[in-house]
Amino acid sequence: MKRLLLLFAMLLLLGNARAATPLPGDSVYNLPVQLTDQDGRQQTLAERRGRPQLVTMFYTSCQMVCPMIIDSLRLTRNALDPATRARIDLLAVSFDPAKDNVATLKSYAQKRKLDPRIWTLARAEPAQVRQLSGVLGLQYRQLPDGEFNHSSELILLDADGRIAARTTRIGKLDPEFVEAIRKVAAQPHG
Repeated sequence: MKRLLLLFAMLLLLGNARAATPLPGDSVYNLPVQLTDQDGRQQTLAERRGRPQLVTMFYTSCQMVCPMIIDSLRLTRNALDPATRARIDLLAVSFDPAKDNVATLKSYAQKRKLDPRIWTLARAEPAQVRQLSGVLGLQYRQLPDGEFNHSSELILLDADGRIAARTTRIGKLDPEFVEAIRKVAAQPHG
């Protein structure tokens, strides 16, 4: 029994070692961003640590570029082999938290047939959205009519939240970006 308890204690310590490891200085996860997803679940951005992420920013009322961004994310994921797909997460954060509440994000996910086991559509408070977009290198500004001018990119974060690759190719597959995902997904994660 003592051996079993000792083994259990060691496993707990090993499991917590990753969480106790400080984040790299260039990690996006250093931002204190609180996300709320399409199902109303809250998590800090840092809680996504441990798995590579394909990240983008969008807003649900966008009729032109944002649907193409989401389609490009889907196309990119579908270009990966099943084992690689299983090792990455998808995150799309809204530029428009005033309009993109939980119900709106959920409706958008259902309309676009975005499986919630794979896709996280999220919102954050406006100041946190601005901080996140800045760290990701994405620009946006709201226009008088309520629409947004914004960057259109897919960004790959490694398991520690560092930007590993990015693409501005929207509407068609970027083979170099897909290869970067394969390499990052193949890296061992604590």
